[in-house]
Amino acid sequence: MRTLRDAGIGETVKVKKLTGEGAIKRRIMDMGITKGIEVYIRKVAPLGDPMEVTVRGYELSVRKADAEMIEIEE
Repeated sequence: MRTLRDAGIGETVKVKKLTGEGAIKRRIMDMGITKGIEVYIRKVAPLGDPMEVTVRGYELSVRKADAEMIEIEE
């Protein structure tokens, strides 16, 4: 299982599944990250948290803990 956290800078990936529960999953979905959407990895902070991604035409910062809950296609 590959997650968004495993994706490299400059890579475009497709969301396969969200594994979070309850409010956490709802927050991720409210940010526009849903099944089937493409996510472009723009950059990652020096210590790896957070990572900046482009989703649906806008930039978004995602924490490492949240990125681990977003399963992507191989």
